[in-house]
Order: sequence, then structure tokens, then C-alpha cells
Amino acid sequence: MKITVLGGGHGCYAAAFEMAEKGHDVVLWRRDANALNALAATGQLLIKDFQGERAISVGFENSQINLQHNLQLAIEHAELIIIPLPATTHLNLAEQAAAYFTDGQVVYLPPGTFGSFVFAKAMKQAGNHAKVAFAETGTLPYLVRKHGVNQIVVSGYATRLPTGVFPSYLSEHAFKILKQAYPSVEPIEDGLSGALMNAGPIIHPPLIMMNAGPLEHFEAWDIHNEGTQPSIRRVTNQLDAERMRVREALGYLAPHFPLADHYNKAGEGDEWMYGRGAHGKLTDSGDWREDIDLETHRYMLEDTRLGLSLIVSVGRWAGVATPVAEGLLNIASAVTGRDLYAEGRTLENLGLADKSKQELQTVLQQGV
Repeated sequence: MKITVLGGGHGCYAAAFEMAEKGHDVVLWRRDANALNALAATGQLLIKDFQGERAISVGFENSQINLQHNLQLAIEHAELIIIPLPATTHLNLAEQAAAYFTDGQVVYLPPGTFGSFVFAKAMKQAGNHAKVAFAETGTLPYLVRKHGVNQIVVSGYATRLPTGVFPSYLSEHAFKILKQAYPSVEPIEDGLSGALMNAGPIIHPPLIMMNAGPLEHFEAWDIHNEGTQPSIRRVTNQLDAERMRVREALGYLAPHFPLADHYNKAGEGDEWMYGRGAHGKLTDSGDWREDIDLETHRYMLEDTRLGLSLIVSVGRWAGVATPVAEGLLNIASAVTGRDLYAEGRTLENLGLADKSKQELQTVLQQGV
């Protein structure tokens, strides 16, 4: 299958490597031309994971991963377009790419923060009426970090990817394509259901806000290791309960993939998105001991500003109280000196807040 990966982040390199290793015809595009040229100069992308160390060739032609500077050509190449980028990139990328999507393509946002709607709306505004399925899931398919220009270390792979499609009438076609790339994809109701599976807004805001002191004091701090303490876990559980109540109010069915299952030890509880025992693999890797700037890091500008604001706004629309989510969002606004809800990916900012329940269901099923 012809696959294009858009972006140059940790997950983008991991997706390109995995898809090429599976034998797909892979193109990798990123906007940073110098970084793309630097990768090409190495001639290979190296990976280290549970299978060991190995390499795949990269270059501008005749490689297992073909690099591409031109966004239009990269999109036109593919049946499946994978965009494992932070949600903070979506609006700009959607505007750049909107005119290039064609009938039958599937665009996968792992995870999406309702980016599926953002991309579909950009297509309409660009006058592109192609039938394109935008799918999103609850997490990045990889626990991965870059180690240099052409090296990645993958600590874990997703074993369950609950995925919704926008518009949902294209779901059957989308899942036929997606499962060729990610057999761990599990179909759920629609794109908003997929957005409300996103684990980032649940796990990261409590960890950065409640570890603000050590994050600003120490040169590096692991919020997932010494930063994950029982009091913080209790807040995370309450926040996740709010997310699940919002899902239930919209009529979405279980399983809701409670984040508590992520922390279970191997052999305990229900299998979460990264399988059992994944939290231990993450902390054992040491790759998440990092310097997190509370004003600029994606945990603040993506998971808090965009992710929490979405949960809060959908909760208000559905009549579900989300006091923990609102409290964390207010604290984050004080920390950054910005009104993060006003800047957020809210139903108000998406133009959906005035929709009735039936009207919203129609949009989710039929599209923008």
C-alpha cells in the first residue's frame, strides 16, 4: 500500500520505519527542509526496540523510505496519510494540505484532539469536495524518542487503538485501509468519540501542574517516574472519570479505556492501549527524563490548551460538570499568563457550540 507520513517528530519517524518494514511504499515529508536533508545525508534510519537494532534506507529516491520536500506530491502519492504530529500543528498543516486531498484517501491522526474536524473543515473552506476519511485515535502508536538525526528508540507499541472516523459514513472504507497498516485499530463510533479517547489531556496536565516546582527547579525531571505519586494519580483518576462521563452523555459506549489500566502491572486489569505493563517500560527507558518548559511545552500548549479545553467545552455543551478539568485549565492559564480556554479547541471555536444534539450527530455522520 502507498503510505505517506507527514511530519518530522518522534512518532513520524517511528511510523515511517514501521510502515516501510512492513513492506509498504512509504514517503516521508516534513516542512523543515534542512532536517530532511540531514536525514537523507545519513542514508538510513536506525531503530532500537524489543526486536533489537536494525536500519532502513532513506533518501530522495530508490529507498525504503523516500523523502519528499513537496507537500502536494507527498499527499498525491498515498492511499493512507499518517500524521503523528502534535495537535498544535493541525490548523496550519490542514490549510496547506486541504487542496491536495483526493477521493478515497484516508488520513490518520494518532492522536487527534478532534483534528479530524479541523482537516475536514479546511478542505471545505478550500473548495475541495473529495470524499476523504479523517480518522483519529487515543494515543500515538509508539512510545518513542529520537536519539540523534537518524536514530529512534521505541519503548513500546500500541496493542489497541480505538479509532473513530469523520465523517462516520466513510468508516467501512477507512477501516479497510487502516487495518492494513495498523491491525491493532479498533473501530468506534465517530471522530468525536476518537477525540474523547485521547489520553494526553488526562495524563499530562496533572503531571506538569502538580510537578511544577521540581520541573522548574531541576535541569531534568521525569514526570512519569518520580513525578507520578499517589496524590497525583488520584487527581488523574478524577479527571478521567469526567472524560468518561462526557463520553457517556454523548451516547458513546464502553470500553472507554480508563487511564488507570495504563498503570496496571503486567497480568493485571484490562489491556490498555499500550498493553499491560507499559508504564514500567516507559519509566525504565529513561527517555522521559527531560527539561519541560511550562510555557512552551506541548503538554501545556497541546494537551492542556487544546485537549482539556475540548473536554471542558463538550462537557458544558452536554451538561456534564468537569470541575477537575476546569481547575487544571485555570491553573495552567495562570501559569502561562494566557486564557487557554479562549485559545482552545473548543466547540465554540470550531463553530459547533450552537448545534443541537441531532445537528451535531448529523455533522459527525455526514461531514462539514
